[in-house]
Amino acid sequence: MGDSSSSASYIRMVHHLIEKCICFNLNKEECVKALEKHANINPVITSTVWKELEKENKEFFETYNKDRVERNIETETMERIQKMLSEAAASKTSDDDEG
Repeated sequence: MGDSSSSASYIRMVHHLIEKCICFNLNKEECVKALEKHANINPVITSTVWKELEKENKEFFETYNKDRVERNIETETMERIQKMLSEAAASKTSDDDEG
């Protein structure tokens, strides 16, 4: 009985850590790697708990994954715009130096 109680406690801890990963906008693979590295949790356990959470919270994970993709696209777009502006500013500076 004590063993199943400690197993349940361990699963709850992994569940809690997965929720923390979600707060940091990590996907499943990133979460598995992070928990293995920082909490020494077997990737199979993290993956299994994540899958169960997905089953229990299907709509949440569909929205979460969609939002992650959209945020990544927005971030990439902002990085491209910043790069273009930096290049334009550098080009203008070199043009001013030549003129």
